[in-house]
Amino acid sequence: MSTYVLVHGAWHGAWCWHKIVARLEARGHRAIAIDMPGHGIDRTPIADVTLDDIAAKIAAAVNAQEGPVVLVGHSYGGTAISQAAERCAERVRALVYVAAFLMPGGQNTFAAAADDPESLLGPMIQFAEDRRTATADPAGWRAAFYADCSDEDLALARVLLSPEAVAGFATPLATTPQNWGRIPRFYVECVRDKAIGISRQRQMVAALPCQKVFTLDTDHSPFFSQPDALAAILAGI
Repeated sequence: MSTYVLVHGAWHGAWCWHKIVARLEARGHRAIAIDMPGHGIDRTPIADVTLDDIAAKIAAAVNAQEGPVVLVGHSYGGTAISQAAERCAERVRALVYVAAFLMPGGQNTFAAAADDPESLLGPMIQFAEDRRTATADPAGWRAAFYADCSDEDLALARVLLSPEAVAGFATPLATTPQNWGRIPRFYVECVRDKAIGISRQRQMVAALPCQKVFTLDTDHSPFFSQPDALAAILAGI
């Protein structure tokens, strides 16, 4: 049996992993999906949330488990699990990046996302007047995030997506080869992703090679669009 800690991406919450949690548990594993601060049922004021806050909450969840975990991050959750793993490397058996930002120390998410010609996300981002939070234009959610997902999945997301703190996007990762860098990494690329284009995903993996790369012919949200395939990949790590 393995223990998985599942971390969502920007604007999402633990809720997006419900199909994966059920499938991993059906295989006899333990799966814990957590909310980043200010998301889901976590009521931390979102404008105040920093990348350090996010990493601290993830690390606390990892440290609360009985043994080493497989730490999984989707999209912006890739940034988050990298920073968290720096804090608790000895408790992480593997890192899994699902259509996620995989970056070296010193880079931030804004930089990793910039000038992605296959992404529809950039023009969709709407900043609050004080520029402390950002949302994504609902008119683009289907095309950017959920192109292959059911109408029911999109309806759930429309109810639950929430604003994101900008500070975390702008904060450079502070990771080291001695901690984060020694943990085995795996990547799940999504070929028809229009939030983080497949070319950008492959550029990131080429710069920071992984133990293995898995390919899903789907959109940015395989936890909804291909849950059986994604759960099978995770269960094999």
